[in-house]
Amino acid sequence: MTTSSHPSTTKPSDKGAAFAQFLADKHADIDDYLQATAPRVASTKISGVPVDDLDSFLYAPLQAFTAQGGKRTRPALCLLGALAVGGYEEGALDIAAAIEDFQSAALIHDDIADKSKLRRGEPCVYRTQGIGSAITIGDLALVNVIARAVRAAQLSDATKVQLIELLCQMEERTIEGQALDLGWARDGRWDISEDDYLYMASHKTAYYSAAIPLVAGALCTGKATDAQLRALNTFGMKTGLAFQLHDDVLNLVGNAATQGKDWRSDITEGKRTLCVVHALSHLNTKNRNELIELLSSTTSDQAQLAYAVKLMEQAGSIAYVQNYACTLVHEAQSVLDEAQLTTSARSILYSMADFFIERLG
Repeated sequence: MTTSSHPSTTKPSDKGAAFAQFLADKHADIDDYLQATAPRVASTKISGVPVDDLDSFLYAPLQAFTAQGGKRTRPALCLLGALAVGGYEEGALDIAAAIEDFQSAALIHDDIADKSKLRRGEPCVYRTQGIGSAITIGDLALVNVIARAVRAAQLSDATKVQLIELLCQMEERTIEGQALDLGWARDGRWDISEDDYLYMASHKTAYYSAAIPLVAGALCTGKATDAQLRALNTFGMKTGLAFQLHDDVLNLVGNAATQGKDWRSDITEGKRTLCVVHALSHLNTKNRNELIELLSSTTSDQAQLAYAVKLMEQAGSIAYVQNYACTLVHEAQSVLDEAQLTTSARSILYSMADFFIERLG
């Protein structure tokens, strides 16, 4: 294993190019593995079993949703975690696929909660299959998260136990974050502090979007040290939170054409983002009440949405969140300085941190 301890902070930013290339290089292999190992009807040779119905109602819709894709960032990070500690990415494919299964379940269920219409350019699963069936399809994906770990032939039993515990933590923390996000909106809460938001966003996004995929991939190798696992976890938590903060900003001031229907949807949905939380604590009473009224109105009127953004800009909130995300990225890259990771993976991780806040969305 070739490792490096050069101060990565001396490297110029590549704007995420190396990480984008890594995602592109791994995309087809991950897609192929997901399709080849997708859950299927088990009782195909038992007489009287309604195989066609099970496939139609449950298995085929999940396979179709998974095939719609995305960047496959989370499973790619799992492979990168294995490479970072000198392992082979093939040994992490089952857990990489498990994490993508969790992503599928989360998106299918989130679309129901958010009453979304489209996902990845196609009608949401609940709109084509019905709410009850969509919940069941998402549940199948959740079951497959642990099933993949249990059935992974290349992993030792001891490693499987570690990974199952880690995957359960990922699911639990993500659900906790989602519960806070939905609960605050349901109860009309506007007393959310910055610490409250950071806790919610870390749980809802950072664990499953970065930290746990990296750590899980490293665990799959059976050779990661505690120091390596701590470094990958810390790096992942900081970059994962930066990713969410950048997403929040993009929703307000990013590329409207690229985002389409999601443009400024956080305002329509009354999301308690850090931009909102910061603005509510820095605006005068009149403007604060105006912003709360707009966030509570479910408005999609472009002029009203623009005024809400203007209020947040007036409070300095968008610049504050942008700076916060950049600080997290620099801190994450500094973590790599002392971590004993492979030189090639270190470079990709450094690029990944930039990638998470360079997206133009």
